[in-house]
Amino acid sequence: MGANRDVLYEKLKALPPQRRAEVEDFLDFLVRKEARTAALDRLLSVAPALEAAGVPPLTEEEIQAEIDAARAERRARAAATRPPKDSV
Repeated sequence: MGANRDVLYEKLKALPPQRRAEVEDFLDFLVRKEARTAALDRLLSVAPALEAAGVPPLTEEEIQAEIDAARAERRARAAATRPPKDSV
């Protein structure tokens, strides 16, 4: 892996700053995608245990309520980390 890392580093250094920013954005995208995939894998891994325990599946309305709650929580966290508008 060390040789690959060195080659990647040299290629990155050769790029102009704008292109390096694009590479960083793409890497951020890949990290988020990997995290979502891992979260989905963890979620799906408990499905057999839930079924065996007799837990009924969620309705579409319950699923949507969970999604809405998660999005609201994410928005609240993002708003909490933003500086106040009048201080900018």
